[in-house]
Amino acid sequence: MQQDTSIQLGPWGGNVGNYWDDGVHGGVREITLVYGTCIDSIRVTYDNNDESFRAVKHGGMGGTKSAQIKLKFPEEILMGVSGHFCPMVYGGFPVIQSLSFKSNRRTFGPFGMEKGTPFKFFTNGGHIVSFYGRSGWVLDSIGFRLSTHKPSLLRRIQMRIKGFNHHSTEDDEH
Repeated sequence: MQQDTSIQLGPWGGNVGNYWDDGVHGGVREITLVYGTCIDSIRVTYDNNDESFRAVKHGGMGGTKSAQIKLKFPEEILMGVSGHFCPMVYGGFPVIQSLSFKSNRRTFGPFGMEKGTPFKFFTNGGHIVSFYGRSGWVLDSIGFRLSTHKPSLLRRIQMRIKGFNHHSTEDDEH
């Protein structure tokens, strides 16, 4: 995990379910969502000093669809999250109904149903480095940490060289 120099934003959604916090990381590499009429679960793979760290899944076992979002980290960073939350049944507690993600290169989603109270955050001055929230049978709420430190140019060059050397070695073996 990284040293915590991040800003915590949110959460959006309800206040039931078990609290979870993925901690502080260098950035987001991959997000896996399972959804249907709401967001049933989320699982995030983070960057920790050029190594992947796959957090536990947060949420339940339901959902009829899934989405896997793969960022080209460190060149592509997560800069925004938006969505909707509302109760699934009359008089119930709010849950996350939909989520969309925005990187410095692409937009992903929306996933789920866009109904209820909208929320939206986007920054040009940093990137999202981790998520936290509440979950039980579904994703009840979601928030995130924002870092104002972008991955350095040196680190991006090192990652490219690392990838180049890996591909060169594979090519030599064939």
